[in-house]
Order: sequence, then C-alpha cells, then structure tokens
Amino acid sequence: MVSYHIAGFKQAGAEISAIADLNQDSAQKVADENGIPRVFGDVTEMLALDDIDAVSIIVPNKFHAPLAIQALEAGKHTFCEKPPALNSAEVEDMVAAAQAAGKKLMFNFNNRARPESYEIMKKVNSGEIGTINSAQAKWCRRTGIPGFGGWFTTKALSGGGPLIDLLHMLDLAMYFMGYPKPAHVLAQTFDDFITDKNFKGPWGLPDNDDGTTDVEAAAHGMVSFESGQVCSFQISWAEMIKREEVSVVFQGTKSGGKVERLFGEDGLDETAIDTCEIYSQDDANRVDTTIEVEECEDMGRIKSAANFILSIEGTEEPLNTPDQALTLMKVIDAAYQSAASGAPVSCQ
Repeated sequence: MVSYHIAGFKQAGAEISAIADLNQDSAQKVADENGIPRVFGDVTEMLALDDIDAVSIIVPNKFHAPLAIQALEAGKHTFCEKPPALNSAEVEDMVAAAQAAGKKLMFNFNNRARPESYEIMKKVNSGEIGTINSAQAKWCRRTGIPGFGGWFTTKALSGGGPLIDLLHMLDLAMYFMGYPKPAHVLAQTFDDFITDKNFKGPWGLPDNDDGTTDVEAAAHGMVSFESGQVCSFQISWAEMIKREEVSVVFQGTKSGGKVERLFGEDGLDETAIDTCEIYSQDDANRVDTTIEVEECEDMGRIKSAANFILSIEGTEEPLNTPDQALTLMKVIDAAYQSAASGAPVSCQ
C-alpha cells in the first residue's frame, strides 16, 4: 500500500520528506526507491519534526487508533488505512483527537475514488437516481485467505476477518445511499475453510505455523436504517463461488445501477472486468445504460491518497469524513455482535 500512498501524495503535489518503521531496514529500502531523505525507526522522532504537516498510517489494524491519535496530538493531518480501527469505540477516540487538534482525519476508502464511483455519485447528486431504497454490497473471494497465522487472521491484531478487511463495498453502498443512520444489523459469520491452506490467496504472504487463525471466512447480513432504507452484504475470503466479485448493486426510486469488478480465475487485477451501469424506465421501455470510464487498475488507491492532500489544501472536498467512518464501524461491530448472539443488534 505504501507505493499507492506515495504516488497519490506526489500526484497532488506533496513532498514525501520522511518515513518511519520499526523495521528501519525496510523503511530505508522504500526511502531509497522513492527518494525520501529521512528514515526513522521511532515514529515519535518523526512526529516531532516541525516541517511535517501530514502523515499516513499503514500498519496492522490494532495500531491504527493509537498511531492516529499520536499523530493528531502532534499536530499532523492524518490519513489512515482501512479499517479505521478495531472497533467503533477506538474510532470515537480518533474523532475526538482530530476535533481537539483541528486537523484532518481521513481514511483510505479507496473505492469511493474509482472513476465508476465518481460517475454514480454525479447521478445521485443530480437527482437522477432518486432515493436508494435498497442496495446489495458484495466482496466475495473463492481462494482469498491472506496467509495463515499472521496478523490478518489474528483477531486481536485485525479485529476480524473479511468483514472488517473487505469493508469497501459496504462503505460504498452506504456512500451511494447518503450514509443514512443505521438502526439494526442481523448477520451471520462462517468459519468454513478458514484453516484450509487450499483456500489461501495469491499474494504470497508467508504463513506462520505457530500463529493464530481465529477469524471468520465469510460474513452475510442485512443493515436496516432509520430512514427505512436497507443494505445486504456478502463478504468472504473463502466461499464456493465461481470467481472473485466486488460489487454494489442498488435500487433507487428513479433509477437503479451497478458498479462491479469481476476478477479472473487467478485473482490478478489485470484480468479483471469492470462494469458500471444505470437501469431506468422511459414509460414502458427499459433503458439500460453502460457508463464508460477510464481504466483504473489500482481501484482508486492513488486518487484516494491524492484527495487527502487536496482536502488539506482546500482544493477538493474530502471523499470521506470521520463521522462516516464511525458509522461504518458501528455497523461492523453490530454485525459481529449479531453473529455471536444469533439476534438482530441495535446500532444506537
């Protein structure tokens, strides 16, 4: 992810002046490759620099909240990888720190920055879609477990499995819907295949045979909102489907639509098929429109990082807000609680 952050920041005109990592040799390698002049093994030393205005955080989920709060308290605008934190209580602390510091706090919900998403939001904002009554959010993989025994599969470090890792489409559906206030969540998680190495993803992350694997392999559920809108979700690392699917389908009072990426059987981005469509009626006649957009293999990651810089400068509106991140994490918290209890859970 660091390469996307760097590319986005540079695209927006920012100067990358320092990098910090506990593994200073790793940080030095990235610095050498990208012309970054200063390298730190201690983030506290880097945050003490007066000439740094903003930071990005790319670490295991457990450390998102403490590092973001530390950066904000040091007076730095903060861009944090997803998920926002392990749970909504941590996000509340992050939001409070941002408000106290008077600094930007944004998250890498990069699918909002895809060209397809911009086109859908143009139609939403123009009134062409109407009210989105219902949406279906899906990020499903067949063989997509990101290694075994590492931080991704250790709940204490990650907060959960695919539900919290692949939250992008749930976020995107709620974004299209206007981020209504959630009322209740009913969900179920499944751990089939979560220890089966035949379902490992293609990214080459090393397994840790002495590590922990205690998260779900799949999560299915439904969110009802106080507005009467609803959103279902299907999110998995390992599930019996034909091919990896990343999509939001929605039904509005004036038009419906779909944003979809179908990955190839090998799971690599360059084999993907992207679709962006709008469905409407002209009296009794069906009108199905395909929206052509520029190719974006990085799924908005570079543009998302650039938007953070441009938001600080005031030349673009931020693609996401701390309050939206908090709402999303409340939904995810409720989904896990519902799966544990077998009953709907209130988001209040």
